[in-house]
Order: sequence, then structure tokens, then C-alpha cells
Amino acid sequence: MREILGRRRRLRFRRKGRAAQLDAALTYATAWRWPVLPGAGLKSAGGRGTRGQGCACPDLECVVPGAHPFDPGLLAATTDERMVRWWWGNRPTAPIVLATGGSAPCAVSLPAVAGARALVELDRMGMRLGPVVATPTRWSLLVAPYSLEQLGELLYSKDWVPSSLRFHGEGGYLVLPPSEAAGGQVRWERAPLEGSAAPWLPDVEAVVDALVEASTSAPDGGSRLAY
Repeated sequence: MREILGRRRRLRFRRKGRAAQLDAALTYATAWRWPVLPGAGLKSAGGRGTRGQGCACPDLECVVPGAHPFDPGLLAATTDERMVRWWWGNRPTAPIVLATGGSAPCAVSLPAVAGARALVELDRMGMRLGPVVATPTRWSLLVAPYSLEQLGELLYSKDWVPSSLRFHGEGGYLVLPPSEAAGGQVRWERAPLEGSAAPWLPDVEAVVDALVEASTSAPDGGSRLAY
């Protein structure tokens, strides 16, 4: 009897997780108009993705297991509700991948430890941030869409920019919560307000300026953030 109840609980949890994945993908695509597509995902065991396993794509040395586009490719990203339902109806645990750039959000990411320090510094500076996506290895600060030309001019104007910063713009992608990749769960470190319209996003110039300042000073004027 105990074993049967345990199986029922696991089944309810699995259904809840799958429903949450689809609900999130629909919110991004239809409510916020963010183009999404399913990621490669992890190799399955007994029909379920498992942490620590490799990527489901053919690359045996994949450096971002599960957390990247594969089939379909990035250009298939869409805001169409029917397509989103079809994709996650067939692959209910697939990671949710955002195609960045164009009219969609872009992002600036940095290593997780540096990201945690940076957020403390940005809060101290009074910097208004948008949503922040966290994985076990990197944190991504979502920003308003920018062009490659705009990014190039911004970086050219700087004497120095932390070398660990990555920019997810036109032609890029980002994995969104509540996806799971080989490193663990993708989550909101700073979540959008529930029930709100598309989240507010800061300009990339403001975020990069603040990160540069935060990386070279501390409240006491001493140590610099470790990047």
C-alpha cells in the first residue's frame, strides 16, 4: 500500500512539473511575446531527464549539456501558442530556450559567484534591475533589446570591461526557468512580478556601466569584485 501511495505522489509531482514547464513557456511566448523553443535536453533514463547525464544532442563533448537549441534550431523560436503547445506536449520536460535579440530581451551574464557579488554592489548603488536568471554556473541580467552596433559602440567606449562578461544579443539564446540542465535547476534570482505584463528591462548601457563600477570598487573603496 505504501509503495502504491509513493508511486501516486511521484506521478502527481511529475505531472505538476510538466505542467509548470508548459505554463512557463506559454507565459513567455503569448503573454510577454518572447520567442522560445525547446532546448536539446538531457539524455533520458526511464523517460526522464537526470542530473549529471550528458546532453541529448550528438556532441559527446557538449559544453552546455541540455541547455542549447538543437532540433529545432534557434531560428524556429516563436511566440505562436499552438506551436508552443505542440512542442511541450511532445517533450514536456524540454528546457525553455529564449532567442535573444530583435524585439526580445537580451542579457549580460557572468559567473555565478561574481554575479552574486555584483548584485549586492548594484543594490548598494541603487541600480534598478530587471529579472535575473540563475544557473549553478552563471547568472544572467536581462536587459532591453540592443543591436550589435549598439553593443560594439558601448564596448569601444570603455577602457576596460570584465573579461568574464558574456553578451546574449542578436542570434544568441538563454535558458529560462524552470528548465533543468546538467548543472542543475535554472531559476529566477530576481523574478518578474507575478501577473504583470512583460517585465521591465534596463538598458544595456546602464547595466554595463554599473558592472564596471562595481568590479573596480567596494563600499569602503578597497577590494574589487572577483571576476
